[in-house]
Amino acid sequence: MSNETIPTHCGFVAIVGKPNVGKSTLLNVMLGVKVSAITSRPQTTRRGVRGVYTEGNRQVVFVDTPGWHQPKDRLGEFMKEQIDTALEDIDLVLWVVDLRHPPTPEDEDLASRLQGVGVPVWIIGNKRDAAKYPEQAMQAYAALLPEAQRHITLSALKDPKAVYRLREEILLAMPEAPFYYPTDIRSDQSREQWAAEIVREQAMSLLREEIPYSIAVRVTDWQERENGVQYIRAELIVEREGHKSIVIGKGGQMLKHIGQEARKQLELFLGSKVYLELVVKVIPNWRRDPRALRELGYE
Repeated sequence: MSNETIPTHCGFVAIVGKPNVGKSTLLNVMLGVKVSAITSRPQTTRRGVRGVYTEGNRQVVFVDTPGWHQPKDRLGEFMKEQIDTALEDIDLVLWVVDLRHPPTPEDEDLASRLQGVGVPVWIIGNKRDAAKYPEQAMQAYAALLPEAQRHITLSALKDPKAVYRLREEILLAMPEAPFYYPTDIRSDQSREQWAAEIVREQAMSLLREEIPYSIAVRVTDWQERENGVQYIRAELIVEREGHKSIVIGKGGQMLKHIGQEARKQLELFLGSKVYLELVVKVIPNWRRDPRALRELGYE
């Protein structure tokens, strides 16, 4: 009997693209569990989130990144830095594009950033089901980055089987290396960070205009009570008193609605009852304040 051990393969894969092209949806489908917040609004993802998928002797560490955009404040600069960090010491880049639309100057800017990145780049054309001319759109994106090794079209939301096929190809592309994470880990986020993102996701989905972009969420307490209920207290941080009243809503109805929708998500993934307490706190201009950003985990 041979004592030879089967070698393990492991690598890092950065998922990059403009805001709202479906990067987080793609990651969540890849993993089979929700680790990244998803809304129809751009700039939902603010920090690099690592998702881990292990199958047999192969492991992939996916890094979901904020949408590529021109920063307008310190938070925006932090988000851009997250992308630059994600492109260091990786083995593969998935550049996700929206096939419903032709390339924009932001796509050209990102393509320039990916030139000479030093690792293979695969262009993933997403939302194929809703695109009128997916082949022509993919050709236009491919022309921006001729060195891209693969051009793959799919619909992350509507065709999970295509995502699973992509996942298998990625697993096979990983180099021989030891596993970076234990095999039962799906994300590098703490449970508090994950719950905060669930709450922020619901706030962004339910609120209108510019308010969602000025909201941060932090979990300040988490206890499992004797009856098995998970007690979670979270603060919604806004920049102005006027924003606070909008988030709370008339008679507290908006805050209640955010809490109800977030609690449903939390209970679904935790598999237990949740008592979610939400409070709204004002930190003036926190998106431009380095100290506040550090306190909220963005530095």
